[in-house]
Amino acid sequence: MEELATGFGLVEGPTWINDTGLLFSDVIKGGVYLLDHLNNVSTIVEHRRGIGGIAIHEENGLIVGGKNIAYKSFTGDKTTILLSNDVTEVALGFNDLTTDSKGRVYVGSVAFKVFSDDEMIPGHLHMIDVDGSVRTISDGVMLTNGLGFSPDGRTLYHADARDAVVRQYEVSPDGNVSDWKPFVKANNGHPDGLAVAEDGSVWIAMAYGSRVDVFESNGALRKSLPVPLPMVTSVCFGGPDLMDLYVVTGSRGGPSDVCGTIFRTRVDVPGLPISEAKVSLGN
Repeated sequence: MEELATGFGLVEGPTWINDTGLLFSDVIKGGVYLLDHLNNVSTIVEHRRGIGGIAIHEENGLIVGGKNIAYKSFTGDKTTILLSNDVTEVALGFNDLTTDSKGRVYVGSVAFKVFSDDEMIPGHLHMIDVDGSVRTISDGVMLTNGLGFSPDGRTLYHADARDAVVRQYEVSPDGNVSDWKPFVKANNGHPDGLAVAEDGSVWIAMAYGSRVDVFESNGALRKSLPVPLPMVTSVCFGGPDLMDLYVVTGSRGGPSDVCGTIFRTRVDVPGLPISEAKVSLGN
């Protein structure tokens, strides 16, 4: 794997923007950053910590996680809160997120302080519809992480890192989901961020596992890609043909507290493009 940038605490939320580059966050240091085609890093959103997920919004901005789910304009002159932690009695904040083909946002809430010795309390899965309304659609998620849809949009994959399982749900046309069933149970690592390829394979970052595991749509392991650092936090497809796999890491288990790194490797299948969020900003 080619190392593109390093020196971060905990890199998350890799998101490809065509003709622009890779967006990512640093959960610990704070902020959203852009890695451009020359591997220069610039700041897009300042200070905000705890961003575990990012999506592009059709109105020239981003959807970001953290203590709430918010829209941030690229020009920095507008912030709109779309989902607050009062959505349930236990939610403390929100981690990873994704969008479906209609532009709805799916996001998981966290109910305990992750980097602490606090008792683990299950969180939930929520959906923000295009009209801005919110539905809580699943529960019992110990540590919500990567989310992604199958190519036909009928299956939602959802990583639960602390339960070491990737869930799969059937998705109805109105955006609701069925009761979940296991897609894969993880060994030697915890499933973190994930991305889905054009052929339906699911690419999963294995935190503390020093690798990315690639699964067929039936849950069979296709292959594993070794990563030079143990805390592999997320993946996304990018490049003009979506055949560059970006792999991001945190520092835990590495040689320093600021060794979070962005890697890139060529793969043999293109990723699925991720739809822009279209949820209402209440304009």
